Amino acid sequence: MVTFLSQTQLPNQLQNVFTMKIAITGGSGFIGSNLVRFYLEKGYQVLNLDVNPPSDSASHPYWIKCDIMDAGTTQDILLRFDPQYVIHMAARTDLRATHIEDYAINMGGVATVLNIAHSIRGLKKIIFASSMLVCEAGYIPEDDLDYCPSNLYGQSKVAGERLVREQENLGLNWVIVRPTSIWGPGFGPPYRSFFEAILQGRYVNFAGCENPKTYGYIGNIVEQIDAILHSDTTDHNTYYLGDYEPLNIRDWSNEIAAQLNLRIPTVPKFFIVLLAKLGDVLESVGLRFPLTSFRLKNITIRWVLPLENTQSVAPRVVYTRSDGIRETLRWLKIKS
Repeated sequence: MVTFLSQTQLPNQLQNVFTMKIAITGGSGFIGSNLVRFYLEKGYQVLNLDVNPPSDSASHPYWIKCDIMDAGTTQDILLRFDPQYVIHMAARTDLRATHIEDYAINMGGVATVLNIAHSIRGLKKIIFASSMLVCEAGYIPEDDLDYCPSNLYGQSKVAGERLVREQENLGLNWVIVRPTSIWGPGFGPPYRSFFEAILQGRYVNFAGCENPKTYGYIGNIVEQIDAILHSDTTDHNTYYLGDYEPLNIRDWSNEIAAQLNLRIPTVPKFFIVLLAKLGDVLESVGLRFPLTSFRLKNITIRWVLPLENTQSVAPRVVYTRSDGIRETLRWLKIKS
């Protein structure tokens, strides 16, 4: 049995009755922690279920330590909390595993939440977080069921989506969201490493990296999720999450450098290719390196994902890219 903040009741801070209750699994992760803060600021009654504590101490009163794979404990918590909304973010998101079983939470966690959802009395809608990696880099799917994952992580997310779609005719209001390349305060590698390298004057651009790609600033992603959650037209649909204006990494790095009054030099592409191959070798023996052939392909290939459906539901863009860069640099300086 997981040890809660209270063995018999939810934390006192959660006993107050607000307009809405929302439960976020994986609420200590990057997107999840931003969602927790967003809904607390909106006056919601928020519950974060995560095996890890939030990095933000102000969010600790709303966290209960819970392994989402522990179906009994998860059910006990969610049924007592009785949320109107659930956002399921809990997942393993790295690409380092060598067996599909290593991503069991990406399938088993979905199954757990689905099974419990039918018993939550006040539930209005549930959002399941998938990934753009249900398709390989550069591939644009013809429809929501067009899958072509290139790694085990992507395969696990495809399996999770299929579990959700099996609920289509069972009376559950669900939505699948596919985050793209998300960045901003609270993020980790690889984009935190990218920002830090520029901040420390260690980053170089390289020729041949002008292909656009879909990225997303976390503040805008949270707004998109909220719009999707409260729309009456989103049930049983799939939405990519990202900024509506595609971007190539060279322009992005130069915009970051401009806010730091820096200039980034440019080197031949073959040099970066060699670095990526070195990264492949190092990661094959368990050593982390900021660049690999997989990451190089992701940043150099054209990969503009379809966001028209998302934009129709969430047309409002709260943060410009310049806003996002400024807030991210401020956060990194605080954390350094």
